[in-house]
Amino acid sequence: MKVIEPSYIIEEEIDPQKIMRTIEKAGRTCYKSEGNKSEGSAERFIASIIKRGHESVIEHEKLTVRFICDRGVSHETVRHRIASYSQESTRYCNYSGDKFGRELTFIKPCFWDEDSPEYRVWLETMEYIEEKYFEFMDGGATPEQARSILPNSLKTEIVVTMNLREWRHFFRLRCDKAAHPQIREIAIPLLEELKEKLPAVFGDIVY
Repeated sequence: MKVIEPSYIIEEEIDPQKIMRTIEKAGRTCYKSEGNKSEGSAERFIASIIKRGHESVIEHEKLTVRFICDRGVSHETVRHRIASYSQESTRYCNYSGDKFGRELTFIKPCFWDEDSPEYRVWLETMEYIEEKYFEFMDGGATPEQARSILPNSLKTEIVVTMNLREWRHFFRLRCDKAAHPQIREIAIPLLEELKEKLPAVFGDIVY
């Protein structure tokens, strides 16, 4: 059994200048103000239209991120409907095979210290589930049958593509103090990275 921390990977290299130019070009079409483009004008223009609530313009660019998280977090993520998803399938992945090191991988819960009674109970439960999962598989069950006992804490990988407007919506909901602590655990670091790389798009989002 393996226990890991959640994480994320931005799947493609972000080119801030290209993204800014694409959005500015599209947005200025609305006002036929293409002649006002200049050095640094894209950032100012985009920040201005977002402040005015004209966020449809930033839908012209997208971002793809791979989340390594527990299945509970992935279930919350896919509730964002303007997006594309590709997720590790417990129906087809045979975790008793060599490809997975014949072990289950779980995401460490962030709300319990490792020396707490609650964490010990959680760890013992995951160990028991792994043992019983392998009993199923060794007894001839298929992955789609054995997965019925797998918990929310099971690690999954989900590739998420959203346009930039939907990412703003995602961060406003999932970084908020009312959000589940485990989704905040990956949403907040991702937002902070994007604030550095695309400040005109994400710099105004607070949590």
